[in-house]
Amino acid sequence: MILSMTGYGKAVVAYKEKKINVEVKSLNSKALDLSTRIAPLYREKEMEIRQIIAKALVRGKVDFAIWIEKDTVVDATPINGALVADYYKQLKDIAAKNGIPEPQDWFNTLLRLPDVTTKTDTEELTDEEWVLVQKAIHQALDALIAFRRQEGAALEKKFNEKVDNIEALLHSIEPYEKSRVPKIRETIVKGLQQIPEVEYDKNRLEQELIYYIEKLDISEEKQRLANHLKYFRETMAENQPNGKKLGFIAQEMGREINTTGSKSNQAEMQNIVVKMKDELEQIKEQVLNAL
Repeated sequence: MILSMTGYGKAVVAYKEKKINVEVKSLNSKALDLSTRIAPLYREKEMEIRQIIAKALVRGKVDFAIWIEKDTVVDATPINGALVADYYKQLKDIAAKNGIPEPQDWFNTLLRLPDVTTKTDTEELTDEEWVLVQKAIHQALDALIAFRRQEGAALEKKFNEKVDNIEALLHSIEPYEKSRVPKIRETIVKGLQQIPEVEYDKNRLEQELIYYIEKLDISEEKQRLANHLKYFRETMAENQPNGKKLGFIAQEMGREINTTGSKSNQAEMQNIVVKMKDELEQIKEQVLNAL
């Protein structure tokens, strides 16, 4: 089973007069690259949050955010009425004693004075709320993993298609491979016949032809490539993150295809090798996104 590193998940839970929003996004990366934006109330739990994310997602460039939406009425900063009354009394006394005119706009003057609209309560994270926050984090991560699984299924379908194509192209080489031996022999013999004054040992010629043909033989490369294709399929079926492993197998496939191309001395065979390289390149591009 393949999981993609691309994913998105969001969860919202309610606690008293506020909504807790959790959002997590991921893209492909060689390792876990985690960025977080955490509401001040939950920053004391940042290390625990990071551990939860790392355990669930393993790898990828991950952006995590958690924020709070509060009822605007509840969130309004309270006015300290007792302090306003005390300021008012003091200002009236000062104005009366010193003959200073009283302010025409009392509210504007009083609300500017220190601590009139300053919050005196400090919000603390309760165990009850933290349990709810953890639930939201896991819900968002589950949604992202479901997204990854869906994208992974599409990747697996694509990989199977490309592996099938390479396998079919590999089989299509065989007729050209078998026909090239007599062609090589015929070309060399014709070349020698065009030089009548040259005498040659037919037995030695046969030995040299066998040596030359053996150097061009691609049987081992074909067998190794077939094994790599089989192993690629088996690895896709494993129930664990396998993107890196698939990447290594694709590299080995590339080596066998390149060697086959270097030994192919026929245009038809070289054209097939080019097509195999194109299919493999598409696998390599997509395997970067496999977890």
